[in-house]
Amino acid sequence: MGFETLTITSAGGRTEAQFVPAVNMVCCSLVHDGVERLELRRGLAAYAQAGKTMGIPLLYPWANRLARLGYRAAGKHVTLDESDERIPRDSEGLPIHGVVAGYLGWEVTDAATPDSIDAHLAWTSEELLELFPYRHEVRVNLGVADGELMIATTVHATGDEPVPVSFGYHPYMRNPSAPRDTWEVELAASRRLVLDERGIPTGEREPVTQIQVTLEHSSWDTPFDGLAHPARWRATGGNAAMTVTFRSGYDFAQVFAPAEQEFICFEPMTATTNALNSGDGLRIVPPGGEHRAEFTVRLAGESPNR
Repeated sequence: MGFETLTITSAGGRTEAQFVPAVNMVCCSLVHDGVERLELRRGLAAYAQAGKTMGIPLLYPWANRLARLGYRAAGKHVTLDESDERIPRDSEGLPIHGVVAGYLGWEVTDAATPDSIDAHLAWTSEELLELFPYRHEVRVNLGVADGELMIATTVHATGDEPVPVSFGYHPYMRNPSAPRDTWEVELAASRRLVLDERGIPTGEREPVTQIQVTLEHSSWDTPFDGLAHPARWRATGGNAAMTVTFRSGYDFAQVFAPAEQEFICFEPMTATTNALNSGDGLRIVPPGGEHRAEFTVRLAGESPNR
């Protein structure tokens, strides 16, 4: 399956990013100094067809899991069909990461430059409103500089009803210059959210007592709040580093780094997992209003094999 990609390149030529408008504007490549720094996992086709995440995907209209096949938010009660192929599921059968990417096609504006892209997604079709019944528009502004990718996302409530905001991103970052168990990680939060056995927050918090750790053989799928402003999440190893900075609009995070996998994800989230049900951290944008959130990925170093 082939997909049209858009490529932007930094003015200095050291950093290049590729995006796929027909597949939820996913960032499918981020090359710095000739080295791919994203984990591409099962590839674009699996992401487009089944929601198997890779690269830097937008998790929309909710990030991570819902506790059930439905939700109640902003005055509406939504029931999802367990047989609906538009909704990916986790291993327990819970809805995860919003709508399958192949149903989310973006339009690119004429404002694109060699190092930036502007695009928008109109949430107005009956097919999308069945799953998330709030009329709105999502806009992204994407830009690269040497060693840095910027992603800004704005939800604008275009209808006459409020819109709940519960999206996030899932950047799969890799460091080819050092094995994962040697990576040093710096956290940017003061609290950890307690999860139940399904990975759903219970509402309890625990203090973060150590903000600098070595990954070694640990496994992470951990949510946080009480973030620094701005929140800078960093992983270093060998001669390379990667920093994800939440500049604005993101008050929650998830760190995903499964054991024996050569990647780490510092996930910016506008609300907690299951916020469409719990209301925890859920923003409600009034008619005509908007919410803008921005983060950057900063890269340094290169593979010694280059």
